[in-house]
Amino acid sequence: MLNTYQATLVVVRLNPMNGENMRKATSKPSAIKDGEMRREYDFTGGVRGKHYKEMLKGYTIKIHKSDGTTIVKHIKPVSESVVLAPDVLEYFPDSEAVNKALRALIALIPNQRQMVAKKERKTRAASLAV
Repeated sequence: MLNTYQATLVVVRLNPMNGENMRKATSKPSAIKDGEMRREYDFTGGVRGKHYKEMLKGYTIKIHKSDGTTIVKHIKPVSESVVLAPDVLEYFPDSEAVNKALRALIALIPNQRQMVAKKERKTRAASLAV
C-alpha cells in the first residue's frame, strides 16, 4: 500500500526595499543620566516616604494568576535590619562602612559601661542607706 502525500507550494515575492523600511519603528530613548527620571514620569503631588512606616511593619503581596488562583505572600520585616536616615547614608554608603564605624564605637563602650555600672551601684547603696 502506497502512502500519498499532498503538498502545497507557497511562493512569496518580496518587494525590493531598502533596509531602512524593513526595520521596526522604535522611539529613541532620551539620554538619561544616573539619578534622573524620564520626562514622561510625573510625580506632581507625590509624597516622599508616604508608606515608609507601614513598610517597616511588614506587608502583603497578592499575585492574581491567569488561571484564577491567587498567591498571597506575607512579607515580614527582618528583625536584624536597620534603616539609616538619608543624612547618615551620605557618610555610610554600604553595610561594610556602617559595621566598621560601629565596631570602632563598640571598642570605646566597655569603659563607659563600667563607669555607668559604678554610678548605679553608688546610687543604689545611697538609696538603701536612707
